[in-house]
Amino acid sequence: RIFVLGIGFFTLCFLMTSLGGQFSAKRLGDSPFTIRTEVMGALESRGVLRRMSDMLEMLMKRMDILARLENSTDFHKGDEARLPLDRFQPAAGLMERIQAIAQNVSDIAVKVDQILRNSLLNGKVMEGRRDQCEVPRDPKYPDCAGKVEWMRARWTSDPCYAFFGVDGTECSFLIYLSEVEWFCPPLPWRNRTVAVPSPPPPRAQVRTWGCNHVPCVPLEAKPSAWRVTTGMQLIKRWVNVGVTRGQRFSGREETSKFECQHLILAEDPSQCCVGSPKVLSGRPLGAAEAWLWHLSSLDNIPVPAGLLQPWRSHLGVPPGRGNCPLTSPLPFDLIYTDYHGLQQMKQHMGLSFKKYRCRVRVIDTFGTEPAYNHEEYATLRGYRTNWGYWNLQPTQFMTMFPHTPDNSFMGFVSEELNQTEKQLIKANKVSSMAVVYGKEASIWKGKEKFLAILNKYMEIHGTVYYETQRPPEVPAFVKNHGLLPQHEFQQLLRKAKLFIGFGFPYEGPAPLEAIANGCVFLQARFNPPHSSLNHEFFRGKPTSREATGTAVFQVSSQHPYAEDFIGKPHVWTVDYNNSEEFEAAIKTIMRTQVDPYLPYEYTCEGMLERIHAYIQHQDFCTASSLPPSPKTKSPAMQSSPSPLALSPNSTHLVWSPSAGWAPQAWPPVTSLQVWVSEPQHTCTETCRRHGLVCEPTFFRFLNKEEVFLQLSIACDSTEYEMNHLYPAVAENVHECYLQKEPLLFSCAGSNPKYRRLCPCRDFRRGQVALCRDC
Repeated sequence: RIFVLGIGFFTLCFLMTSLGGQFSAKRLGDSPFTIRTEVMGALESRGVLRRMSDMLEMLMKRMDILARLENSTDFHKGDEARLPLDRFQPAAGLMERIQAIAQNVSDIAVKVDQILRNSLLNGKVMEGRRDQCEVPRDPKYPDCAGKVEWMRARWTSDPCYAFFGVDGTECSFLIYLSEVEWFCPPLPWRNRTVAVPSPPPPRAQVRTWGCNHVPCVPLEAKPSAWRVTTGMQLIKRWVNVGVTRGQRFSGREETSKFECQHLILAEDPSQCCVGSPKVLSGRPLGAAEAWLWHLSSLDNIPVPAGLLQPWRSHLGVPPGRGNCPLTSPLPFDLIYTDYHGLQQMKQHMGLSFKKYRCRVRVIDTFGTEPAYNHEEYATLRGYRTNWGYWNLQPTQFMTMFPHTPDNSFMGFVSEELNQTEKQLIKANKVSSMAVVYGKEASIWKGKEKFLAILNKYMEIHGTVYYETQRPPEVPAFVKNHGLLPQHEFQQLLRKAKLFIGFGFPYEGPAPLEAIANGCVFLQARFNPPHSSLNHEFFRGKPTSREATGTAVFQVSSQHPYAEDFIGKPHVWTVDYNNSEEFEAAIKTIMRTQVDPYLPYEYTCEGMLERIHAYIQHQDFCTASSLPPSPKTKSPAMQSSPSPLALSPNSTHLVWSPSAGWAPQAWPPVTSLQVWVSEPQHTCTETCRRHGLVCEPTFFRFLNKEEVFLQLSIACDSTEYEMNHLYPAVAENVHECYLQKEPLLFSCAGSNPKYRRLCPCRDFRRGQVALCRDC
């Protein structure tokens, strides 16, 4: 009996363990990739149940035999009267319980058998579908077959494919390519729940103009003196402009809050305006200042390169090497970065980078022209450099100065004074005091000749950085202050009459700060102009000036913006190799009285207005509307639908008021003027000669054959080609060329062979990035 009880207890434990393990397993049918494994496991469980049922039946039979033997034994009969009747009752109860358990096991086995039959039938159907998937031939998905072939050979190259359920079968390829990516049509037998699309994030808007909304300045736990000083000045300026702007726009609906997040990536933390040894060692602060002002003008999240890896999950990047799409929509409307951050984004976002790169804005110091931006064209024509070749819209690149209209001019903010401060500066100016623009000793090398001339008329001050010993390149008659904090450098500029540049650094923010503090800026004219052919600094830059088809980046002075957009009396550009011209300029500057001056586009209000316009109107994720195409190719019919018309003086084309339609374009097409360049003139130069600026977004309206006819240009032939100089006409042979690749529309570039069609627009003085109606 003890043996029987042990067997029964063991059987119950074994039964409960087996059933519990099977019922706690993953339910069948959750995924088509797990059916075979789970069905086989269930078949084993059905065999176990049958064996257990057989064991219980055999146990019942043996106990019945033992009971009969016990009743037929004389010994038991003789002792029956002396033994208690309840001695056999436990055995009888155990028999009843075992019988009940055996019946339950038998019923469970029948039910499990029925369930497994149905599951196996469904599994065979699914397995058949899984094994019988064929690549669909749908003209709407022309890349499907090629992508499936690639998946067969390379699906193990990145763990992200297995993350999305790819297991090497045809059906898993098609499921991935139709449900995760978009190259194949959906499979008809797949139960796909239609996802409710989430509402698009609100368009980014500039913050409230009121003074109660002060932008935060990203500062470290141990901020440097430069960052603290500049940051506090920045907050003060934003508060002042907030009050002014709030008063000017009070009562308008335009003053709306800006809640969009901005992710900013950079090569190192110094470009996110955190501390850097370069900042403290006296090197130029142009890039850092641009980042600081841009960070402060928007609500954003600065992310240095070292912290990018933890953001992979926040961006929805699946595990692996980045070949699969993001698992969730990108949570940012705009992404401000630089070239290094662009490379990191491509590495970490993988396939999704192509989808979301329309949201990228690249802060680019010197600019990137279309010939260098188009990867295929740059490679074929020799324009490829270490930068560029990203195939972005050229206006996605944002520059500190308006180097080229092909890019967007972002700018920065310089010192802005009120009337009381301006009068105080004018009263305290020392007419015989000059400050040299150059913090590195190497900039002073070879400048002894004109420094000696300057020393005859003015006391020279320098801010050359050194650690222990005064640099020998700085003459003894120069009063060197060493590296100064920003506020002390500002005080030095407010006393000085002259701020003189030695030719480097190129296009930094310091000359604008000096002019804003009442200084006259004297700079060198480069003869010949500096370029990638004669100056190492410009070699490899993704920007050029065209000369006979050769890429040459030409800079005629140290600060072209100051020369072209400010000019005399605030800016003087002379040839330092001509001693007489240099000395005459010094004498004239000492007699000239100038007021502190700052172009509006470099004020707080000017930058906010410009950034606001970009955020509101620049949309590179939506295809722009194009003018209607003519239905016939006859010359007579081609000219009739053109929205352009000759100007009253018949020198150029303008947008016709009777065009009958106006595209959703920014800048507005009413500001468009079409001019024909002279040979070897760029469109930038052509527009500037007419008091205009080149507008590359208008090229699409004049890239038509009828435009040549309207300008009375005879074309013996018209061809579409990929060339950054087109649309253009080769007059000697009467051949006209139209642009084949929209990314190559460029204001830069010239060739003596061609006269280019140039789209120009008007602009607001002091805000060159915006037209009068922008």
